[in-house]
Amino acid sequence: MHLSDIRHQMRALGALPQHQDRVLRRWAMAQPQEGGRKRLEHYLPLALRTELPRIVALLDGLARLHSQHAAADGSTRLLVALHDGQQVESVLLPSDRPQRHAPVLPGPVAGGLCVSTQVGCAVGCVFCMTGTAGLLRQLASAEIVAQVVLARRQRPVDKVVFMGMGEPAHNLDAVLEAIDLLGTGGGIGHKNLVFSTVGDPRVFERLPRQTVKPALALSLHTSRAALRAELLPRAPRFDPQDLVDAGEAYARATGYPIQYQWTLIEGVNDSDDEVEGIARLLKGKLALMNLIPYNTVDGMPWRRPSWERAAEMARQLHQRGVLTKLRRSAGQDVDAGCGQLRARAARPERRIPIVPVASAAAEP
Repeated sequence: MHLSDIRHQMRALGALPQHQDRVLRRWAMAQPQEGGRKRLEHYLPLALRTELPRIVALLDGLARLHSQHAAADGSTRLLVALHDGQQVESVLLPSDRPQRHAPVLPGPVAGGLCVSTQVGCAVGCVFCMTGTAGLLRQLASAEIVAQVVLARRQRPVDKVVFMGMGEPAHNLDAVLEAIDLLGTGGGIGHKNLVFSTVGDPRVFERLPRQTVKPALALSLHTSRAALRAELLPRAPRFDPQDLVDAGEAYARATGYPIQYQWTLIEGVNDSDDEVEGIARLLKGKLALMNLIPYNTVDGMPWRRPSWERAAEMARQLHQRGVLTKLRRSAGQDVDAGCGQLRARAARPERRIPIVPVASAAAEP
């Protein structure tokens, strides 16, 4: 169910664009359709008001919270059940920005949300659990927004990153439709909508033409073209230099720095030669390098380097003029790399239990 399909249903009931916008805006903000200073009859035509309970039930049935698991770092992994029985993952992330008004305003502090765009993924990154299952199906645009709605029913969300299960560029129409709603009626600042991709020419063609232009995160992982082809076997064959050049053009057009993602894997891409390669690619660019130590997955041969080695790489990059952040992968203490929660739910012998929603409130 795409957002355009829902709009079509409302249009058939006599709803004008502003009526459709109101219904979808209140849904995306996790607000009830009833309420406010004026009654619904002041906003919506009679036929739409009559059918509104059915439309709300349709929207609410797109996704439900199956289970969740909180991590010590403040993140919470969400396993989301879709209407057809498939499952995807979202992650509530603690805010990485100063909360100037937090001491004044009561209630939970807003944070970010990482959402999925596909069930599975076709890129097949060798270090990623999601890629081991391949692509099962695309998410509709309304299913993508539904993850935000579920999260907002738990706490405020002021940033959405499209970095969960799936490659957003392979579901581009649906992702852009979701971004358009979130960046207009959904209350998310455009630069706080982050489109993450391994690199696809269509991204660089279409994003600059959008009304809502999201920030861009590019999965780099190595400065060597041959190694990148091994790590990301079904990604478009972008040479790292060409990928950075395309990213830089988008950064200059939007004014948003490109976030370059680098999953640090011990003995693979944590060498001094790679530090020099990053500096060569990114020095002087409108760019932020995110070094993310690998989230170890049982059954895979990869390991994360020591924190000391990761910190040394970040220090060397700073010395070479590359703005760098050393990230902690969300949920490492619960073994919750992207795709792992879904994989454990599909097996009867889950090593780390996940918390059913019905009992989540009782968890200390």
